[in-house]
Amino acid sequence: MKNRRDFVQGGALVAGAALAAAAATAQPMPKKRYADRLTDEAGRYAVAPLPFPSDALEPVIDAKTVELHYNFHHKPAATAANNAEAALAKARDGNDFALVKHYQKELSFQLSSHLLHSIYWTNLGGKGGEPKGDLASALGSEFGSFAKLKAQLAAATTAVEASGWGILGYHPVTRKLMVLQCENHQKLTAWGVTPLLVLDVFEHAYYLKYQNRRGEYVNALFNIVNWDNVAERLDAART
Repeated sequence: MKNRRDFVQGGALVAGAALAAAAATAQPMPKKRYADRLTDEAGRYAVAPLPFPSDALEPVIDAKTVELHYNFHHKPAATAANNAEAALAKARDGNDFALVKHYQKELSFQLSSHLLHSIYWTNLGGKGGEPKGDLASALGSEFGSFAKLKAQLAAATTAVEASGWGILGYHPVTRKLMVLQCENHQKLTAWGVTPLLVLDVFEHAYYLKYQNRRGEYVNALFNIVNWDNVAERLDAART
């Protein structure tokens, strides 16, 4: 069995060979393809660690809100999605579908929550500002300008009825970028849309700091958007 030193040396040789091959062929390195980690090695839904310390989003989002949001809203969603799938498997095995409506609804709600929260955390932790490159061009082409996109997304998100999300998404079939509202975690979405940027407006996401000032919270979120993450998601969705 190789020891750590052998492993490091071997890795260096492999890396060197890879760099030499890349230089010889003079081909550009492929762009990063962003994929969210939603399951563990056993295929059960699992929550990835936060990509930043809990106080990294201050002063826009306080550390306590991040901790409560992650531990008591996101994590339980993954657990509940696993439980719903287990209940549906039991129903199939017993040919007893008396509660199928309940568990199908539960799976839709909880898995959508897990998915959107996984995107939400990686969308944040940036420096805000404006997107660049292909993403900026695409937003300008679809919405007229970044400022117009931002205004529409902020307004749509703030106006979500009750609890839900504002979403900037990409529709691969029509190759359109679009803004959507999402009530709860799964309603009012459009089939096939890949979320690129999601803004959580469940009260647990902002109430400790902003109380009922949802619009103030939504506008503040743009100061910590990680536009590189959004750009990587667009690149992945296009392929």
